[in-house]
Amino acid sequence: MSANLYSEDNIKQQTPMMQQYLRIKAQHPDILLFYRMGDFYELFFDDAIRSAELLDISQTYRGKAGGEPIPMAGVPYHAVENYLARLVQLGESVAICEQVGDPATSKGPVERKVVRIVTPGTITDEALLKERQDNLLVSVYKNPQGRFGVAYLDINSGRFNVVECADNDAFKSTLQRLNPAELLYPETFADMALIEHIKGTRRRPEWEFDLDTAVTALCQQFGTQDLIGFGVHEAKLALTAAGCLLQYVKDTQRTALPHIKGISLEQDTQAVVLDSATRKNLELTQNLSGGLENTLAAVLDKTATPMGSRLLKRRIHNPIRCRKELNLRLNAISTIIDQAWHMELQPLLRAVGDVERIVARLALGNARPRDLSRLRAALEQLPELQNMLATSQCQRIKQIATASHPNDELLQLLTRAIVDNPPVLIRDGGVIAEGYNDELDHWRNLSQGATDVLTAMEERERESTGISTLKIGYNKVHGFYIDISRANSHLVPSHYIRRQTLKNNERYIIPELKEHEDKVLGSQTKALALEKQLYDELFTLIAPHLDALQQLAAALSELDVLNNLAERAQTLNYAKPELHEGDGIAISEGRHPVVEQVMTDPFIANPVELNNQRRMLMITGPNMGGKSTYMRQTALIVLMAHIGSFVPAAQAKVGLVDRIFTRIGASDDLASGRSTFMVEMTETATILNNATAHSLVLMDEIGRGTSTYDGLSLAYATADYLAHKINAKTLFATHYFELTELAERESGLVNVHLDAIEHNDTIAFMHKVLEGPASKSFGLQVAALAGVPKAVINSAKRKLKQLEQQPAINANTSSTQAQLDLLAEPEPSEVENELSNINPDDLSPRQAHELLYRLKELL
Repeated sequence: MSANLYSEDNIKQQTPMMQQYLRIKAQHPDILLFYRMGDFYELFFDDAIRSAELLDISQTYRGKAGGEPIPMAGVPYHAVENYLARLVQLGESVAICEQVGDPATSKGPVERKVVRIVTPGTITDEALLKERQDNLLVSVYKNPQGRFGVAYLDINSGRFNVVECADNDAFKSTLQRLNPAELLYPETFADMALIEHIKGTRRRPEWEFDLDTAVTALCQQFGTQDLIGFGVHEAKLALTAAGCLLQYVKDTQRTALPHIKGISLEQDTQAVVLDSATRKNLELTQNLSGGLENTLAAVLDKTATPMGSRLLKRRIHNPIRCRKELNLRLNAISTIIDQAWHMELQPLLRAVGDVERIVARLALGNARPRDLSRLRAALEQLPELQNMLATSQCQRIKQIATASHPNDELLQLLTRAIVDNPPVLIRDGGVIAEGYNDELDHWRNLSQGATDVLTAMEERERESTGISTLKIGYNKVHGFYIDISRANSHLVPSHYIRRQTLKNNERYIIPELKEHEDKVLGSQTKALALEKQLYDELFTLIAPHLDALQQLAAALSELDVLNNLAERAQTLNYAKPELHEGDGIAISEGRHPVVEQVMTDPFIANPVELNNQRRMLMITGPNMGGKSTYMRQTALIVLMAHIGSFVPAAQAKVGLVDRIFTRIGASDDLASGRSTFMVEMTETATILNNATAHSLVLMDEIGRGTSTYDGLSLAYATADYLAHKINAKTLFATHYFELTELAERESGLVNVHLDAIEHNDTIAFMHKVLEGPASKSFGLQVAALAGVPKAVINSAKRKLKQLEQQPAINANTSSTQAQLDLLAEPEPSEVENELSNINPDDLSPRQAHELLYRLKELL
């Protein structure tokens, strides 16, 4: 839409209605404007063209502007939520413009104004949200030194957090974890490649990212003098981003935000850090194809409530290090299992529903009638829940019981105020229960025709006229009437006024009936207006309970997650992990939580032991033998222990872990101009630069994207650096059998292999981890299984035989040892020692001649 459309000169040339539209649209130039006209929301100019494409709706024209037809498109008001949902999923924002004036008294167009702005990150309508997924608004800011400040808000729960990222990799990992529905960034933000994959990006003016303004706004929101009590006052970059975010939410919601009462700072010291490659490779909530099936969340998430599901996914992406908190969770799961509570808790929690988002809508004043009936249903479960939990001595269960104490006052209010099955919208009426308000009951009785009044009037008129068949009726066209047959028309009193003549009947009206009609027809409007007023008053009455309701939602979400993990532990045969302050990891009969669910054959469990004497396991074995599965299951078991879940193993002892890194598989990043090998090396560099002695590192097939000797050298150097410079707990899978010799030369390295059996040129994978190196790679057998033509296999066998006879790359022990000696920077030869001790400028011709003979003898 051209800017001159908004100029006052141009606006004055339009019709009064289009003048009003353009003035409102000028306030929201970058988002779609839904302009209410009768039973439709209309869009004009570029908005009409764009919405027609996005929503696949018809585009027409209405009038002219500047001599050109005005594009126009519209959606029916009663179906607007469906269209909004589609737009939000596409990352679009919409300003909803409603009629707020009275058509009966308006001169010219009815007064209109924008009553709400729907954006992907601030939506609260149930129809627009994915119920089992967080919907986050994120704001980012970057300083000249390359550090990032990130703030994010879940408006549907009030969670408001900030985090600071030291570099691009940390920022990418944070964005991947948060998966923003909408992202705000300053006009000067230069790294668009980092955020361009997010659908709902919004460029904001630089002045919105001002630290002093941000601190003032945040203190005002929380009712505090400073932010020291929240522990965020030193996170200046993050607070700068938070200030923009808060202002954006206020601008879009146009109401108070009482449920946003604090802000928290996330720190690496509190979490087990996962980089973006690790989140992707471990398939936590999204598989490698981008789907939701066959992920850790898909296996673990059988929660009864949407808010429990969201909390579980947050924990999967945010494993923590705090042993005290993790043990509280694990002990609570043990209690639920020991008490056999799962089957009793499940239906109670399912009836609770999504209290968290209902409370947010109540705080924002846009809760719908069915939100209140659902909240009532949730409160009705609390007494039974309390009776069950009150008997426990488990600390976490007792905390949940305290926070979920029955609220009789609020329950009684909702029981008195709201009908059992209210309609979807308050405008439909019939939401407030009978008996809650006498005046409302009075108007409702009138609007329903006050049949007792009509019955008495009908009986009286029959007696006074002597017409026994006289009836009082009603229709929408003519209103109330007295119906008398033609045969009795001679008995009609003179004060009866004829209203309608039919073939066999005459219909009349009398002043008393007309007065009653006026009352009835006006009473419905009055009843609806009063009901809306009473409904709005309910929000005020509920407001003092919002804090308690937020605590209730948090407690019931926690209980749902714990109960869910208890069921998973029993159903899937998981064991309680033992968390200790040491540095080792010992897993007995470990299993991959996802793979074992999709396999038709029994899963082969395997042990893992990493400690000071076994810092690195050098894993060899055939392709498809299970090396990657073995490595991933180790990482997932460690991660599950750090979210407070039982784990797929017979026993697991897990020590200190600060980070989990994986370099498993890679693909081209063509958009950034990076080859597979470059991606592999970038991920390797991230690990080598950030891993510590407390990190768990998974490295798979390093160096395979380049020449044999380059790859072998890189793999050797990487393994050596991890084992001796970093001392990280490492699983290192490789097809370079030369590296298996490292275990004999270096302390802390141990060879293990995945077993396989060869028979008649075929191979059977045993998937069993055994000590020691593999005997061979079985590459040709795996190729045959994959369907490579037999002629190619036979040719490869002949070539392999030739290569194995060449000393330079012979795989026997002496040749392997020689290659490792080269890689390991061997001692200088006698010739090198001789030459290193000589200065050629000091030699006489005779001495130089003698030196040549001596060197030749040495060679």
